[in-house]
Amino acid sequence: MNTLELQKMAVEVRKGIIDGVHSAKAGHPGGSLSAADIFTYLYFEEMNIDPKNPKDPNRDRFVLSKGHTAPGLYSALAHKGYFPVEDLLTLRHIGSYLQGHPDMKHIPGVDMSSGSLGQGLSAAVGMALSAKLKNADYRTYCLTGDGEIQEGQIWEAAMFAGSRNLDNLCVIVDNNNLQIDGTIEDVCSPYPIDKKFEAFNFHVINVNGNDFDELRAAFDEAKATKDQPTAIIAHTTKGKGVSFMENQVGWHGKAPNDEEYAIAIEDLRKAGEALCQK
Repeated sequence: MNTLELQKMAVEVRKGIIDGVHSAKAGHPGGSLSAADIFTYLYFEEMNIDPKNPKDPNRDRFVLSKGHTAPGLYSALAHKGYFPVEDLLTLRHIGSYLQGHPDMKHIPGVDMSSGSLGQGLSAAVGMALSAKLKNADYRTYCLTGDGEIQEGQIWEAAMFAGSRNLDNLCVIVDNNNLQIDGTIEDVCSPYPIDKKFEAFNFHVINVNGNDFDELRAAFDEAKATKDQPTAIIAHTTKGKGVSFMENQVGWHGKAPNDEEYAIAIEDLRKAGEALCQK
């Protein structure tokens, strides 16, 4: 996809996030929206995947370490063709396979069950190591949150990945600077994030995580990097794309009511129309 096509798809992914969380009357829209462009780039441009063959042993792997932003992952998976888009409206409903956190046993396209923060990167490192041991070509991608990296297990996994030169591993930190209790530096500052990953022998790239041209350059650079895993520090806006949610910590884990839902969908409709004029 070119940049304009990716931008249009990201609007659809964001609509799916809002639809799902509103229907569930629960969920995490803020961090799903900040990472929507990352989900879109991974699933529609970067990763070697096939919705018709979701268990292909040669597929690239993705682990959503910050599993509470499942609405974003589910929307990307649905629009990619892993399951019907209308199923997003069953998010968190009794009997639905679309649980509040990713479930690898029931959701097509999900490579790892996640949601207990800090654990996903360890699983991703194991996948990357497995590929090395088997001389397989697949790459492993892991999306973490900037609040999540306050967990010590993240750095144990990073230390192992760096020491084993896992250049088939790409970690993306969704650095929207807000977690459930406030700004990340006020809760427990992980800054400088880039210097910490560099200390664990990562190749580090800082980008605007809501800009597809910058994401494209970063992921291309990651693939070209040898003998080091890559960490992409994606500077994003929490709630990106919905006017009243942007940079508002209160929208970390709250569903919009009917009136707010209408405003959010109208914001995204206008964004989509504007892109169609280009």
